Amino acid sequence: MRRVLAAVTLATTAAACMSAPAKPAVDGDVGAAQQIAWGPCTDIKRPNGQKPARQDTSVRCGKLAVPLDYADPDGDKIEIALIKLPATDQSKRLGSLVFNFGGPGGSGVDTLDQAAKSLTSLRTRYDLVSFDPRGVERSSGVRCGDGKEMDEFMALDTLPDTEQTREEGDAANKKFADLCEKNSGKILPYVGTVNTARDMDRLRAAVGDAKLNYFGMSYGTQLGGVYATEFPKKVGRTVLDAPLDPTVTFEQRTLAQTRGFQQAYESFLKDCVKGGSCEVGNDVATASANVDQLMNRLAAKPIKVGDRDLTQGLASTGVAAALYSQFAWPFLGNALGAALKGQGQALLYLADSYSGRSPNGAYSTQMTSFPAITCADTAERPDEATLRRTEDAAVKLSPLFGSEGAGGLCSVWPVKGSDEARHVDATGSGPIVVVGGKGDPATPYEWAPKLTAQLKTATLVTYEGEGHGSYLSGNKCVKRFVDSYLLAGKVPEKGASCKAV
Repeated sequence: MRRVLAAVTLATTAAACMSAPAKPAVDGDVGAAQQIAWGPCTDIKRPNGQKPARQDTSVRCGKLAVPLDYADPDGDKIEIALIKLPATDQSKRLGSLVFNFGGPGGSGVDTLDQAAKSLTSLRTRYDLVSFDPRGVERSSGVRCGDGKEMDEFMALDTLPDTEQTREEGDAANKKFADLCEKNSGKILPYVGTVNTARDMDRLRAAVGDAKLNYFGMSYGTQLGGVYATEFPKKVGRTVLDAPLDPTVTFEQRTLAQTRGFQQAYESFLKDCVKGGSCEVGNDVATASANVDQLMNRLAAKPIKVGDRDLTQGLASTGVAAALYSQFAWPFLGNALGAALKGQGQALLYLADSYSGRSPNGAYSTQMTSFPAITCADTAERPDEATLRRTEDAAVKLSPLFGSEGAGGLCSVWPVKGSDEARHVDATGSGPIVVVGGKGDPATPYEWAPKLTAQLKTATLVTYEGEGHGSYLSGNKCVKRFVDSYLLAGKVPEKGASCKAV
């Protein structure tokens, strides 16, 4: 499978075609409110697939039944897995604050539990709530093969840039898509963002809130935009951090992300060498050349790591994974330095953390839910000429990160998609706050003002720092703007910005 750069944060035969989902009346009732039976959380996982060392006993989990197909609300049901961190000051509770941390395909159940310490200020007055969206992990998660088959897909090289490599990538895409249809064909037509937005409105009603207070990161910004479009009068305090522009084509998205990751990579190299102890090289040119040589060597001969191989494809995925957060840059420098000496464990660990692979060889649905939702959310199916043009342009921008992007998988996807989630307009909603980062590799800053304008009711806050997502970066200025809005309703002034410190 050709590597695709998902927009993720932190620390998933009857399906042969997909009809456009039936659209309810704006702000229409999507169903009667249910009671959620909250209970102890028994299957929380960390990124390595292991259970937390200590579990907060106040954290609760539950499930919400929703229609598989909203055009047939009385038909088959699926269960959406939920998690809740109750407000610590119940006397001043404002309601629930629902999170989506990105992907598409990230588990909100696992991520909210992991991110709890970073959200302490918000938890004082909100029940923090998140969920595994439909098609993700515990919520009828899309599966596309067993651990061995997933290992083969993820290990595929992207170098050298030859016709043979491309043909191997095309064959892998087709095999991957066929396995998705075989294993998850029933859910595939219904995993799109519009249906997930309707699930969120059922969640809003089930927790007893008249309006949805929402914090979306990365892909979660598109989900929030779609919710605000479908239910503008039910929009409560809403923050969209690391925004996507839902109107971009696969080609535009691939090139923007390739450019973003290359810029972040160059920033990492500059940061690595400035201290004089960079294991990759003494200066940027030398460090860059050493990494290029490493990738070429891996394409010819992978590094043995136990009973596995660190391939060039896995190594470049590992590099990309560490560029999502500036906090990971020191680890990336050490990992590359070790790989240059023939030790591939650290880079393989980074690649596995990105793809959701546990030490026992099992995978989360992170890398399988991602294409399922992405391909459901667009009718675009690029032809061969478009894919080749996209890849050629991306490789020129960055041999390390350039690829055909998600368009290659969607071109052979077994269900049709709908463009409904690509158009957002929140006219009639309350104020929405959008936060965009200048150094964000996965959701380039250029998308932030575009989404802000499309929503019509949004205000943009600019963060001058590095990394994917601004609020969880620890920047005090961003935190102050966001917390003031979510806790006190204070909307930032137009042109608000925060420097990196």
